[in-house]
Amino acid sequence: MLSDLSKPWIGPIVSLGTLVLLGAFGYRLTEGWDWGDCLWMVLITISTIGFGEVEPLSALGRVVTVLIVGGGLLVVQITLQRLIRLFESGYFRRMSELRFRRMLRSMQDHVILCGFGRIGQEIAEQLQYEGIQLLIIELDSSRQRVAEERGYKVLLADATLDETLLLAGIKKCRSLVVTLPNDAANLYVVLSARGLSSECRLIARAESEEASNKLKLAGANIVVSPYVAAGRTMAATALRPIAVDFLDLLAGSECEIEEFFLTNELDKFKDLDNRSLSGLELGRQSGALILAIREGVNLIANPGWDVEIGPGQVLVVLGSKNELDKLREILGETLSSVEKINP
Repeated sequence: MLSDLSKPWIGPIVSLGTLVLLGAFGYRLTEGWDWGDCLWMVLITISTIGFGEVEPLSALGRVVTVLIVGGGLLVVQITLQRLIRLFESGYFRRMSELRFRRMLRSMQDHVILCGFGRIGQEIAEQLQYEGIQLLIIELDSSRQRVAEERGYKVLLADATLDETLLLAGIKKCRSLVVTLPNDAANLYVVLSARGLSSECRLIARAESEEASNKLKLAGANIVVSPYVAAGRTMAATALRPIAVDFLDLLAGSECEIEEFFLTNELDKFKDLDNRSLSGLELGRQSGALILAIREGVNLIANPGWDVEIGPGQVLVVLGSKNELDKLREILGETLSSVEKINP
């Protein structure tokens, strides 16, 4: 691919190089100058800078200058014609696509967002606010333009295709969010993504309970129904307005809620003398607050200091970025991964 894109420039570059060398050789032969003066004279002649002659030219030297000027005009004309043909053939568009694909290959630990509809736009805005690296996959060119105008990286492709997900970095991303307009497309993307990566965290949108069940069977970690979520939020606002306001305030503050996934390897915990929260002093050392501990389907909310951490658990923690980073260092090898919870 790269060699094909470089071929159109070989002709003009070789022609210009040949003209420079022949012109310098001509001055060397007719005027007897050293190679530095010869090359300098060729340069100012071709570029039409007009600094003046290095030394007064002989009759043969003027002939060489005329030939250089004529050759320069020919090379410039050929180059301009080549540029016009390249523009008409879509060469520069392919160059842009190549640079974009190189950028995609360098991305890692990013979020892939499939679909830039109303829900997708809200998700993208929140992720951008949090400073999360984001890649949007969108098939609609008009939505692609809107997203690019807002500063997002957009891959114009079909998210249901395996090659699209691979190009987007499904094996290196932190999570994939699917918000396509219909359940069938979302299900197809989740099936493809789970087949390509068993570790990727998949979040999908569902319009119905039946679709939600199928998406979970297909491998989605979390399925969200916009209507159900909106209904629950409105009900919670009516019943517990202070709690909902707290979550809204949390979303705009320096504090974050993250899930700390502990490894299933028991030997990683052997260096811990005391695995209880009081013995580890996680809160005192890091400043973060452990809100809950999840073990399988069981959830221990507001765990006491006598509760012990162990393999396979998930710690739900509240704290600033610095506090969460300190907790990550304290947990060390016992930590498997960390996922942020957006309020």
